[in-house]
Amino acid sequence: MDPDYFAWFLLSSETVEWIREQAIGATMPNLNAGIIKRISLPLPPLPEQREIAGVLGALDDKIEANRKAAACLEEMARALYRSWFVTFDPVHAKSQNRPPAHMDPTIAALFPDRFSENGLPEGWAIDSFSNLFDLISGGTPKTSVQEFWGGSIPWYSVVDAPSDGQVFVHKTEKAITKRGFEKCSAKKVPKGTTIISARGTVGKLAVASEEMVFNQSCYGLRGKHGDFPAFVYFSSMRAVEQLQSMAHGSVFSTITRKTFDGLDLVQPKRQVLDAFELEVGAFLEKILIHGRENQTLATLRDTLLPRLMTGTLRVKAAEAEVEAVL
Repeated sequence: MDPDYFAWFLLSSETVEWIREQAIGATMPNLNAGIIKRISLPLPPLPEQREIAGVLGALDDKIEANRKAAACLEEMARALYRSWFVTFDPVHAKSQNRPPAHMDPTIAALFPDRFSENGLPEGWAIDSFSNLFDLISGGTPKTSVQEFWGGSIPWYSVVDAPSDGQVFVHKTEKAITKRGFEKCSAKKVPKGTTIISARGTVGKLAVASEEMVFNQSCYGLRGKHGDFPAFVYFSSMRAVEQLQSMAHGSVFSTITRKTFDGLDLVQPKRQVLDAFELEVGAFLEKILIHGRENQTLATLRDTLLPRLMTGTLRVKAAEAEVEAVL
């Protein structure tokens, strides 16, 4: 038996469902050797096993390549935010009569060449997080009312948070109906809105890839004085870092509106914000494209997997489907 083929078999939805149904124990379901021995395994010839694993593996390799590319872009964007708005590297360089490193001269010209007495770049200000960003509250329809759930409106909770470096939430575990939306306090937020978890797993960030709602354990964040989604997202990341520092490394238990009142944020000139959005916005758009492609690839992989395992789809036909999307 090819070990990769066997791993894919164990990952198939049919196998997972069968194992869950066979698990014993109400409080903590578990498996035993007897149950595992009863697993029925389709076993085509070894060369075909390897071909099946190769088709599925090619999709997984592309998903991983996209994930790494997205994480690299996010890291570059995060570094740029820190350079411009935390350590003020371009201003330091200009104050020493040096051109800012790796920066287009037209963008460099937007930065001042000296600091004010308060330590900020000349002409820049500092304000509270709450004064710069709108905080949007979430809500949850009654879970006991069936007609409120299973609709087409994505409903975000912290379990849907993207992994590190992936930024966008593309798919939510649950969705609500129009009726459910009307009967709760949830508010729809547009694509590009930053969502931060405020209770439970505190400080997890995501950006909405489409219009969606979220539960009452989160806040939506948008700029009050303009549409600056990239600046909002990375400023929120900076705020979480500040809160963690204030908690001396321990986990802070909750975020409230008062929490944001106590957080200060640098307010640069509008032209610098526009330049940041233009540059980092392009990074985020590429991350979004990688994420959407991974959703398509994962759906195809999960569709091909049971058909290949049962023999209802032959390898050559599967390879043609894979080649069409890679």
